[in-house]
Amino acid sequence: MKVPYVDLPGQYAAQKEHILEAIDRVLSSGQYILSNEVEKFETRFAELCQAKHAIGVANGTDSLILAMKVMGIGQGDEVITAPNSWISSASSIALCGAIPVFADVGEDQNLDPKSVERVITKRTKAIMPVHLTGRIAPMNPLMELAKSNRLLILEDAAQAVGSKYHDKMAGSMGDISSFSLHPLKNLNGCGDAGILTTNNDEFANQLKLLRNHGQISRNIITTWGFNSRLDAIQAAVLNYRLTILDQIIEKRRANAALYYQHLHSAIKTPPSTKGYFDTYHLFVIQVEKRNELKDFLKKHQISTAIHYPTPLHLQAACAYLGYKEGDFPETEKQSKQILSIPVHHMLSDEQIIFVAQKINEFYGWPCH
Repeated sequence: MKVPYVDLPGQYAAQKEHILEAIDRVLSSGQYILSNEVEKFETRFAELCQAKHAIGVANGTDSLILAMKVMGIGQGDEVITAPNSWISSASSIALCGAIPVFADVGEDQNLDPKSVERVITKRTKAIMPVHLTGRIAPMNPLMELAKSNRLLILEDAAQAVGSKYHDKMAGSMGDISSFSLHPLKNLNGCGDAGILTTNNDEFANQLKLLRNHGQISRNIITTWGFNSRLDAIQAAVLNYRLTILDQIIEKRRANAALYYQHLHSAIKTPPSTKGYFDTYHLFVIQVEKRNELKDFLKKHQISTAIHYPTPLHLQAACAYLGYKEGDFPETEKQSKQILSIPVHHMLSDEQIIFVAQKINEFYGWPCH
């Protein structure tokens, strides 16, 4: 039995009629840049996130950079984030001229508020929690830290569309929140796309200017801006996929439930905590002999991934920051044990159970 880690061709085949209709609608309209399709998606996405505004941009990395620009984050400012994220979390800070400052994570792979508190300085301007794997970071204590230290919160919610934390949606808690709609995300375009949410009117107005060259009209420019507009074709695809997002999340949660049921109890699985509604962009187990297990599963035609094998503070790009091995023990321990196993919504129950059985078999544990 083959178990692909992702199945974008299968997703397209199942949705082909709707996707082609959406693309044809845009091409027939002649409205390719911004457009009613983008406005429609922004309105519906804001409603999903319980936010006042949503602003579509070209990709998730741009969304982080633009957010920090309107927050006034720049040269010499410090932004605290997690060292176990995708490179964009830290690179976007550096590309704004600011300094990425890392704090360790907890057992759930999200920022540890106590670690964050220890690295706050007079130069700290914001905290960037990363809702890794579709599980929201512990926002209540992080927001309390931000409030008591007069800091901004930028939610990196790239992996958490539809996730909830004590009935609050991802994208509703930060001063600005950033989402990626990359093809590998739960809500995915057929190419790069991103979007921001905020309840701050001024931030929203500035974001709309910055994504479109600083123009308030075709011939009037009020500030230097960027070319980072959400493509109308991507917006049309996303408008369709937004209508089935609940089904996608439901299937991923059902797949996760099967893993919880069939994986041996000795396997460390993602925590299931009261008050959290996780959407399982990833299903990450933590195991001994991770690399050997990965090879074993590959021999049985099960594709897996590692998110991420080298923490950001140990990447060559971050060498100038002066971090060293041992600075973030929990992050470094997890980087040697984490393995992302297939959980996407195109999988059958039989495939999920097969993966669990093979993992149990590798360790010599009985199958459930």
